[in-house]
Amino acid sequence: MKVIDCLGDMCPIPLLMLEKEIPNIKKGGTVMLITDHSCSLTSIKDFCRMHHFSFHDNEAIIGVWEITISNILSSV
Repeated sequence: MKVIDCLGDMCPIPLLMLEKEIPNIKKGGTVMLITDHSCSLTSIKDFCRMHHFSFHDNEAIIGVWEITISNILSSV
């Protein structure tokens, strides 16, 4: 699983970094993005819904989220 460390990065940097990983996600891969900005959490959830990716967020410690993104469609 690829881990994208976006601690300290403000929007839209985490989303742009996630977009670079789209080819890997489309091939059935999984990406974990770590962020400490709640606005990034919201924009990434919206992005995943729009692109039909599944996501699971976990507030690992207060104010730090681990977002796991994967492909839910077999042929994207």
